[in-house]
Amino acid sequence: MKYKLIIGLEIHLQLATASKMFCDCPNISLEEKPNINICSVCLGQPGALPILNEKALEMILKLGLALNGQIQRKFYFERKNYFYPDLPKGYQISQKKVPIIKNAEIDLGEKQVKIIEIHLEEDTGKIYHQDDGVNLDFNRAGVPLIEIVSAPEIETARQAKEYCEEIQAIARTLGISEANMEKGEMRCEVNVSLNSGERVEIKNLNSFRAVERSIEYEIKRQTKVLEEGGFVFLETRGWDEKNNKTISQRKKEESGDYRYFPEPDLPVFEIDDDLLKKIKKLLPELPSEKRKKLTNQYGFSQLYAKILSREDKILKFVEETMEILKSKMVEITEGDDVVDEEKMSKKVGDWIINKLFGMETTMSNKFYEKIKASDFADFMFLVLSRRIFSNQMAENILKKMYKTGETAEEVLNDESMQKTDDCDQIKKTVELVLENYPEVVVDYKKGKKSVIKYLLGQAMFATHGKVEPKKLEKMILKYLEE
Repeated sequence: MKYKLIIGLEIHLQLATASKMFCDCPNISLEEKPNINICSVCLGQPGALPILNEKALEMILKLGLALNGQIQRKFYFERKNYFYPDLPKGYQISQKKVPIIKNAEIDLGEKQVKIIEIHLEEDTGKIYHQDDGVNLDFNRAGVPLIEIVSAPEIETARQAKEYCEEIQAIARTLGISEANMEKGEMRCEVNVSLNSGERVEIKNLNSFRAVERSIEYEIKRQTKVLEEGGFVFLETRGWDEKNNKTISQRKKEESGDYRYFPEPDLPVFEIDDDLLKKIKKLLPELPSEKRKKLTNQYGFSQLYAKILSREDKILKFVEETMEILKSKMVEITEGDDVVDEEKMSKKVGDWIINKLFGMETTMSNKFYEKIKASDFADFMFLVLSRRIFSNQMAENILKKMYKTGETAEEVLNDESMQKTDDCDQIKKTVELVLENYPEVVVDYKKGKKSVIKYLLGQAMFATHGKVEPKKLEKMILKYLEE
């Protein structure tokens, strides 16, 4: 039996403000020394009064405007009451009835995901379980958070992962959070239910991979329970990364259990037009807009556009490269065909993603720090116009450009990179290849003509790509047909 899957996500982003949400304590949640960034407000001591951090407000408005959300011009905070050792006040200052942002949306390309609300709240402290007991660190208590609550309309585990990745990309683009999941700057909680039954919340997700895999596991678990005639209970489960499964933690509380009521120590706030105008002017180009530019303007695939738009400096490098190549398009031919924009963008994407990204792992600099976009465009022009006629030769040239900062023409003019037309040398190479692969030669003689490509590849490798493939192939065929 097939069940209808319903997935919703709650994401907490730790804001990159200098101070905490309601006091002047430094916002350094990863401080090595415990309990040094605290004050009477953080700890909820009698008489201590909170003051809203204006930067935190500006950041949530930035996110709301970027996601086309509905801004609540008047809002207030509420106390979320519950007892836990990491909550020194016995309540958390949050929002329930009047979140600052409502009805926003995330563009995933193939799907628009609605966001029910985005609100501000303060973080809790941390609990450390050790052999000699339990230690509490309140450095994180009061750190500003944004909570983003999606509508329960995400349809697959992969889509949930992409949604989280997009939130991270937007947060970084807007400069409101680094959103590193490993550091706890972005925390995802997933709600999964089948056939509109009871939802199960999954916590302890510290990577996008964990988000995807936990949902896949929970779908299988709930399906098995229902097929065996059982019931799925409203509960919170944790993700066990080591064993790749969810584990029951506790019965899930409903919002009524928290006894929300308006925070008496903070007023009702009102957002004016001037503040919104100021923030709108500062909004940068969003990841979805960057992707659309790469697909619509330059012909990149959705996948390549997503990869190449993740970092602004890479995006700028790609745009400059494509503009130069577009101006030279009429000069570029591949064989007898003129290279179109789609073929050009695929080639450019292939060389950046499959080659330059790989080379970065062995270099001390980013590729765009060593290679100018104009020089890379010239390199791609030589590849597309087949002046550089082999992939191996092209890769060798690109590696040298990366190491030395030279242009493609300068590297190509190097004697070691010059193509060779030495017939005797070509003959020796072909003879050696055929001698080393007698079984392939036998296959060819038996009628398996496709093996010529394998022999050609070996010959190209042996000549370091310095011989034109057509010449090599002609020479190989001459020997094979004798």
